Amino acid sequence: MNFTLNRKTAFAKSQQGATAIEYGLLVALISLVIVVGAAAVGTNLNALFTKISTCLATPTAAACKFP
Repeated sequence: MNFTLNRKTAFAKSQQGATAIEYGLLVALISLVIVVGAAAVGTNLNALFTKISTCLATPTAAACKFP
């Protein structure tokens, strides 16, 4: 009985489960930042390529101004 109680007490004091959850949350947060960043870059690249395509189709001074 005492052995089981000691094991339960040791398990309750263990930090391994909490550490694994913290690492999991960090990985999830980093993944979210990467996905949002990639989406923003993709949107900007799409706009740039659309502008280049428009400029090649109708090369006017207004359509071909790039920053």
